[in-house]
Amino acid sequence: MNIRRVTFDHPDAVKLNDQVQAEYAVRYGDEGDVTPLDQSMFEPPIGLYLMAYDALERPVATGGWRTQDENDEGYSDGDAELKRMFVIEEARGNGLARRILAALEDDARAAGRIRMVLETGNKQPEAIALYASSGYEPCVKFGHYRFHEDSRCFAKLL
Repeated sequence: MNIRRVTFDHPDAVKLNDQVQAEYAVRYGDEGDVTPLDQSMFEPPIGLYLMAYDALERPVATGGWRTQDENDEGYSDGDAELKRMFVIEEARGNGLARRILAALEDDARAAGRIRMVLETGNKQPEAIALYASSGYEPCVKFGHYRFHEDSRCFAKLL
């Protein structure tokens, strides 16, 4: 697997984003994650977006982080927020999410961020297991879905 930086609006990123949104819609019975995002949020040094490609150069996994600081949505100064972690079904179980997560944590730390935060949902037990096994702990809810019952928020000091 080859992991490399791409822009959030890169065609492969858009393709996998559409797939993760479709999966969210099935799991939660809604239109997917409507958190406002744009390409500029993932541009170094305030963020990063990664894509994993298989040996045939097919996009198989994605993830990014963006800078967050104290605001009325519950973030704290120095936060890096994990977004759009996703591995296509046929590539799951190969450690890709863990590799992308580690690379994003390293990059956020190098950019001076002190805590990685993420929001997921109770209908994503695989994601919750990944984050718990990677040192993330439940934290006070933040972000767009902070008032939703299905929302689960986690944090890890970098």
